[in-house]
Amino acid sequence: MRVSLDAKVSPSEDPAKVAAAILNMTGESPGHLERSGSEVRYVSEGTESLVHLRDQLRDRRVRAAARRLLTDARQGNLSELMLNRQAAAVGVIALCSSQDESPLGPIFLRIQSDQLEEVIEWLTAYEGG
Repeated sequence: MRVSLDAKVSPSEDPAKVAAAILNMTGESPGHLERSGSEVRYVSEGTESLVHLRDQLRDRRVRAAARRLLTDARQGNLSELMLNRQAAAVGVIALCSSQDESPLGPIFLRIQSDQLEEVIEWLTAYEGG
């Protein structure tokens, strides 16, 4: 399994703040943060990087919306979800159904797995609250 979160950095933005917003979405999970030119990317292997996101989806009661967006965006063993960058900057997960919903552009969460359906189910499951 491979998880990545990435965002473009506009000329008016501080790349460190974009990186911090991305890291807010991963909690304290292991992964690798890369900054290159006008993009910041976080890459991880495994579900540890999705635990914080899973908890936020549960706490904010948007699991069904996340499941629908991930299912609609699925292409083979890859799916993506757009997250509002400004909300991420303050540690809140807010889903976007289009890029226009995040003025500076969204953070793209991409999940690639041979068991993608199971990962989406785990991420958006209703057990435990």
